[in-house]
Amino acid sequence: MKKTKGLITGIILSLIVSSFALSQTKVGYIDSKKIIDNMQEAKDAKQKLDNQVGEWQKDLGNLQDSLKRIKDDYDKKKLILSEQMKSQMEKDIKDIETSITTFKTQKFGEGGEYFVKQTDFMKPVQDRIFKAIETVAKKEDYDYVFDRNSDILLLFVNEKYDLTAKVQKVIEGK
Repeated sequence: MKKTKGLITGIILSLIVSSFALSQTKVGYIDSKKIIDNMQEAKDAKQKLDNQVGEWQKDLGNLQDSLKRIKDDYDKKKLILSEQMKSQMEKDIKDIETSITTFKTQKFGEGGEYFVKQTDFMKPVQDRIFKAIETVAKKEDYDYVFDRNSDILLLFVNEKYDLTAKVQKVIEGK
């Protein structure tokens, strides 16, 4: 993945350098972190997400407290319980442990609700930023706009530099 990213970066930089040699290419960059940090919408989205996480942590805490109570009760009574009652309490403990694990996975695991909510809450902010970038880039005639704080290399590219069709023709032997 890093090799591919490096190769793509190299190709893009080569295109930019060769573009500079042929004409005046205008390149700009943004600091998305600074933009997001100053947007009230982003702050509101973060607060909304933090509130949701707080609710989940409260629910998780309740489950963990319940587990602790049942385990403590079991430890106190296990010497006097019948085998059937012991088995039932052990099953209850296992069920709550499973519930806790499932809850953590559903809320905070890979592809869990946390990531879904984060994307949902931030999408309008990101859309607004990309639209603003496009507006500024077109108005001020930028050919490329980069983000210095992101894994996304290019945020805006002037379509006149798109070589996709030409490269596909070469690959197809036309």
